Amino acid sequence: MRTALLLAGAGLLVGAGALGILWHIRRYTAPYVYRSIAEVPARPIAIVLGAGLERDGRPTPVLADRVRTAVALYRAGRVRKLLMTGDNRFAWYNEPVAMGEYALALGVPAEDIVYDYAGRRTYDSCYRARHIFGVTEAIVVTQRFHQPRAVYLCRQMGIDAVGVTADLQPYLREWWCHLRELPALLMAWVDLHIRRPLPVLGETIPIVYDPDARSSAGGMP
Repeated sequence: MRTALLLAGAGLLVGAGALGILWHIRRYTAPYVYRSIAEVPARPIAIVLGAGLERDGRPTPVLADRVRTAVALYRAGRVRKLLMTGDNRFAWYNEPVAMGEYALALGVPAEDIVYDYAGRRTYDSCYRARHIFGVTEAIVVTQRFHQPRAVYLCRQMGIDAVGVTADLQPYLREWWCHLRELPALLMAWVDLHIRRPLPVLGETIPIVYDPDARSSAGGMP
């Protein structure tokens, strides 16, 4: 009986701690997440996070909306470069290339698209953005359910990051995405503050842009 009570008490403490972490991350990131392109502060780089491909290699609706939102940021002069970061572990699965091709089709010049082929997780994408590509300021482009984790990871890794939501339509099984974010948020906290895993690394490839030049999309405000 006593053992059962101790286990129950330990479970309650762990649950309370987990809820506290979730509350902290959401509260911490809320001021940095914007719902519209008109409101989000300008940054030189948009970090566009991968979100899966269809069987024919096209971006999923979630990913397509992220790219479309990033292109809209570029056209509005809110960013100068798009960093397409996603998974490319298999010859038949290349998220960054699919994202880049879609952005090219929407009119973004090739020279303003940068590819990160080792963004296998959000943690990896944020880490590599800072330590491989030298990003210090960015707009994170992803859906509302994903923004707290993405913005938290970027900011904790030294990127002055804000987020803009890419929710352009209802998504199939969106409820599952929200539910899945709960353990993913906890794992992000554990990775940052306890495990500190290293993603795939390599030579640094700083993203170069002229801070005084106007972009072909109309210039930074």
